[in-house]
Amino acid sequence: TEGILGGQARVRDVDGTWRDLTESVNEMAGNLTRQVRAIAAVATAVTRGDLSLKVDVDAAGEIQALQDNINTMIANLRDTTLANKEQDWLKGNLARISALMQGRRDLDDVAGLIMSELTPVVAAQHGAFFLAVPTGGSSEIGTDGGAEGSYELRMRGGYAYAGGQMPISFRPGEGLIGMVAEEKRTVLVENTPPGYLKISSGLGEAPPAHVIVLPVLFEGKTLGVIELAGFQPFTQIQKDFLSQIAEMIGTSVNTISVNSKTEMLLKQSQEMTEQLRERSDELENRQKALQAANAELEEKAELLAQQNRDIEVKNTEIEEARQVLEERAEQLAVSMRYKSEFLANMSHELRTPLNSLLILAKLLADNADENLSPKQVEFAETIHGAGSDLLQLINDILDLSKVEAGKMDVSPTRIALVQLVDYVEATFRPLTAEKGLDFSVRVSPELPATLHTDEQRLLQVLRNLLSNAVKFTDNGAVELVIRPAGADVPAAIREQLLEAGSLREADADLIAFSVTDTGIGIAASKMLVIFEAFKQADGTTSRKYGGTGLGLSISREIARLLGGEIHAASEPGRGSTFTLYLPLHPSELPPQGYAPPTPGGARAEYRRTEEAPQPVPMAALPVAPKDAVPVRQALPAAEPAGQGSPSLFRRRRKPVPGPLPRTEVPGQPDGVAWEEQEVLQAAPRTYDFHGERVLIVDDDVRNVFALTSVLEQHGLAVLYAENGREGIEVLEQHDDVAVVLMDIMMPEMDGYATTSAIRRMPQFEGLPIIALTAKAMKGDREKAIDSGASDYVTKPVEPDYLLSVMEQHMRGE
Repeated sequence: TEGILGGQARVRDVDGTWRDLTESVNEMAGNLTRQVRAIAAVATAVTRGDLSLKVDVDAAGEIQALQDNINTMIANLRDTTLANKEQDWLKGNLARISALMQGRRDLDDVAGLIMSELTPVVAAQHGAFFLAVPTGGSSEIGTDGGAEGSYELRMRGGYAYAGGQMPISFRPGEGLIGMVAEEKRTVLVENTPPGYLKISSGLGEAPPAHVIVLPVLFEGKTLGVIELAGFQPFTQIQKDFLSQIAEMIGTSVNTISVNSKTEMLLKQSQEMTEQLRERSDELENRQKALQAANAELEEKAELLAQQNRDIEVKNTEIEEARQVLEERAEQLAVSMRYKSEFLANMSHELRTPLNSLLILAKLLADNADENLSPKQVEFAETIHGAGSDLLQLINDILDLSKVEAGKMDVSPTRIALVQLVDYVEATFRPLTAEKGLDFSVRVSPELPATLHTDEQRLLQVLRNLLSNAVKFTDNGAVELVIRPAGADVPAAIREQLLEAGSLREADADLIAFSVTDTGIGIAASKMLVIFEAFKQADGTTSRKYGGTGLGLSISREIARLLGGEIHAASEPGRGSTFTLYLPLHPSELPPQGYAPPTPGGARAEYRRTEEAPQPVPMAALPVAPKDAVPVRQALPAAEPAGQGSPSLFRRRRKPVPGPLPRTEVPGQPDGVAWEEQEVLQAAPRTYDFHGERVLIVDDDVRNVFALTSVLEQHGLAVLYAENGREGIEVLEQHDDVAVVLMDIMMPEMDGYATTSAIRRMPQFEGLPIIALTAKAMKGDREKAIDSGASDYVTKPVEPDYLLSVMEQHMRGE
C-alpha cells in the first residue's frame, strides 16, 4: 500500500494451506518487483538518451503487453533519432561543401576541394574525380557538341592517389568509369577482388572492400565521374548524400565551364577579327596587283572574286558580332549615365536641405542677439556639426564615384614643404589637444625645400590618414614623420611603383610620409579589408568608432594617381603606422590608377601586392631619423608671396583673393575652393554693405528663408523669385539690384538658361550673378561660368564665405 516494492509476507507458525498461500503471495510479489524494476530501469535509460536497452523479463498477460509496447516505443524512437541524425548529417555536409564551392573559378581547384572534403565525409579511403573533356587536348567540359565517343574522362582530382597506380583517362564505355559516364547511372561494387586496388598508409596497405562509382550530370549531360573506395560498406544515407552532392557538383562544374567557355569565345572572336582584318588587307593588295595584270589572269580574278564573297560572309558575321558589342557598350554607357545622374541628383537633393539647415544652425550658434542660453547655443553647434559630417559623407561618395569612373584628375605643381606642414599643424593640433593627445610633426633636414606633386590631392591623403589616427587613438600620441625613404621601403612597394611607371629605376629616391599613432591598432586579417570601399576593421553593429569606410579606399587610389603607394603596419592594442610613399623627383605622374569602364564592363587592372602585412611591434615601426629636428627649425623659409607655389599661409590669412581662379579643397566636390576654407578659418569680420538689393532666385523656400535671414542680418534688402522667369521679371522691375544669387535646378527655367537670358539684356551685362547650387559634380562649375555666372558657390553655403564673395563682386574687385 506504500508503493515500495520488494517486500515479503512473513506469517509465523502456519502450515498447510496458509503456508502455501503465503509462499504464492511472496513469489507473485517478487515477480512483480522484478518486472516493474526492469521496466523502470529501461525508462530511466531512455530519459538519459540511451536507446540501446530493452525490457527483457519473464512476464505474461498485461505486463507482457506493456513490456512489448515499451520495447516497440524505444525501437521506434531509436529509428527516428537515427533518421534525424542522418538527415542532419546529410544536409549539414551538403550545405558545407556547397559553401566551399561558391565563388570557385578553376576546375582543378574545385576537383581537389571535392576530393579532400567528400572522401572523408563518407568514410572512404580512396577517391578520384574525372571530368569529361572533348578528345584532342581541349580543356572544354561537357559531352555535347561532338560525335558519340568524341570525349574522354580525365582525372582532375584524387584522394590518397599514388601516381601510376591506375589510368588517368577513360573513353566512354571503357571500364567502370566509362560505363558509368555512358549509362549515366551509379554502380556499387561489393567485395572487390584481391589486387583490384590498394589503399596505403605509413603502416601498411590493404585492398578496399567496397567501391562506388557515380556520374556527375547536368540536365542529362555527363560532366564527370566520381569514384570512391573504402573498407566499410556505404550506408544508405551515404548513398543518398552522394547522389545529391553529385547533382550539386554538376551544377557548379557546369557554371564554371560556361564561364570559361564564354571567356574563350570572346578571345577567339577577337583573334578572328584580327585575322580577318589582316586577310582583308592582303586581299586588297592582291586585287590591285590583279588589276595591273593582263587578260590571262581573268580566271584567277574570278577565283579571287569567289574568295571575296566568302570574306564578305565572314565580314557580315563579324559585323553582327561588332553590333552586339556596340549594343553592350551602349548599355554600359547608359548605366554609367544613370549613375552620374543619380549622384548629381543625390548631391542636389541632400545639399538643398543641408543648405538651410547649416545656415540657420550657424545663425543660432552665432547668437547675434544674445537671446539664447549657452545650452541652446551648444544645441545649434551640435546641429551644425552633424550637418557638416553629413556633407563630408556626400563628398566622400562623390570622390569615390570619380575614382571609379577614372575622372579624378591630378595637377602637379611645385609646393613648399613648410606650407604643407604648417597646414597640418594648424588643422590637427587643435583636434589632438581636444582629446589630450601629444601631436608632433618631424621633418628630416635632408629633404629639399619643395616637392613636385598635386598639392590638394596630397593634403587629402594626409588629412585622411591623420584623421583616422586621431579618431582611433584615445590616449598617447599621433606623429607625422616626413623623411627620405631608403632601404626600409618594402620590396613589394618598389616593384609596384616600377610596374606602374612611377619609378624609372629600382633605386630611385622616394619620400615617405609616415603617420604613427598609439591607438587601437588593426588585426593582420583586416589589413586588406580596410582599403576596400565601405569596409572597416570593425564592421559590426556594436563597433565603437563610426565612419563610412571610404577614407582609406580613396586615399589609396589618390596615392596611385600621384605615382605612389600606401603601406600599413599595425599591432592590435599598440598602434598603427600608415606610410605614403611618393617619388621624390618625378619626371611625370604615371597613368591614372583607374580607367573608365571598358565596353566589356571591366576596369583597367592595377596590379598590387595582396599579401597582408604581418603584425610588427611598435619598436619596428618607422620613426624619425636621429638627425630629424622640429618642423620650424628644419624647413627653409617659404618663398615670398606671389612667387612659386600658392601659399597656404596666404590662403588662411587673406579673404577671397579673386572671383574665379581657385584650387579645389582636398576631399571637397568640384567648385569648393581653398578660399572658402580661408573664410571658415578666419576670425569673424564685418562687411561693407549699405542696404543694397539682393535678388534670390530659388524654388526652395527653406533656402530662401535661411539666406534672407543671413543677408538681412547684414543690412541687405532681399528680393525673391521662385523660378527663372519670375527672376527676370523682378529684375526688369528693380534695376537697382546689386547682385543675384542664382539657383541652378528650378522648374520652368533653370539657372543656366536664366543666367544666359540676363546676360543678353544690355542693362544687366555687368550685373554680378553668383551661381548658388547643390549640384557639385565634375564640370558643373565650368557650365555655370560658361552660361554667364560671375562666380560659383556650392551648397551648403558658409555664410561668411558667401558674404565675402558678394562683397568682392559688388565692389568690382
